[in-house]
Amino acid sequence: MDRRIIGGKVRAGPVPAAVQAAPQVLHLTVDEGGAGQRLDNFLMRHLKGVPKTHVYRVIRCGEVRVNKGRAQADTRVQPGDLVRVPPLRLPAAPEAAPVPAREFELLFEDEHLLAIAKPPGVAVHGGSGVSFGVIEQLRRARPQSKFLELVHRLDRDTSGVLLLAKKRSALTALQDQFRARSTAKSYTALVLGAWPAALRRIDVPLHKFVQPDGQRRVRASSGGGGAAAAQRAITLVDVVQRLRGFTLLDVGLLTGRTHQIRVHLADAGHPIVGDAKYGDFEFNKSLARGQALPGSRYDGMFLHARRLAFDHPQSGERIVLEAALPAPCAALLQRLAPLAEPGAAP
Repeated sequence: MDRRIIGGKVRAGPVPAAVQAAPQVLHLTVDEGGAGQRLDNFLMRHLKGVPKTHVYRVIRCGEVRVNKGRAQADTRVQPGDLVRVPPLRLPAAPEAAPVPAREFELLFEDEHLLAIAKPPGVAVHGGSGVSFGVIEQLRRARPQSKFLELVHRLDRDTSGVLLLAKKRSALTALQDQFRARSTAKSYTALVLGAWPAALRRIDVPLHKFVQPDGQRRVRASSGGGGAAAAQRAITLVDVVQRLRGFTLLDVGLLTGRTHQIRVHLADAGHPIVGDAKYGDFEFNKSLARGQALPGSRYDGMFLHARRLAFDHPQSGERIVLEAALPAPCAALLQRLAPLAEPGAAP
């Protein structure tokens, strides 16, 4: 028989439904897995099922406290921080789906870190409607690992090099490099249309906002409303190959803003093929159905983290890692006709 404390007294038997449903103040202690996370992301990880709009509302109203002080959505939490959350009526937690053990294509591994080639369509971690991601599957596959954390993140539909730390010291050192922009990242992107040869640097601020349905989005900001909240973002673009109706690009980042490449390329009038948030939705549907390219279907986003360079956290040696294009991307390229002359209009 269950024993529960109700009204300061220990009682036997099941808890009355009214008591079960009564929302309570939550006190969450940040562990090592939450180190450096934004407060909003930390809360969404722990408040499964609570609408994002509600999470942002209680933060804006000052009802969420970090170490007894008011905090903003972009506040970075650290291990040991105490986060107080006001009473929220949480939905009944569904039974968690079992996490399958899974290893991924290995690009590098030693006692300090490992790097994998993340497939497209796989989230890096659970949350936002995803039961589990790369990190949960790797932890399940490596029960002997005492420490395993993501150094950085890739969007669910972005493939390529993903770095993980196997020691706290390695995680801290590598994240410092990412913040200092001493790493070098290159992406391969297939975009619609003929990319202008002269457009090799995009320096357009980006502004993050939340839609009424709670979905987070990013837009290019040219001034006016919301410009004060925009962050400078710089993307470097080189044309790799001109194809009939498309351009294959090599893209580099001088800043690391959310959805930076996707928004910058779309704002320039050449969205990434298959981008479900910022792309050409009708074309994406046509391509997925096999209508845009008869005999060929492609249902995904053509953005690939091709190359990552960083200094090893222990030896200081410069490490350069590359991941090959996923098979669906390579197959799509084979179906596209290259232009006879470089720079010719499609």
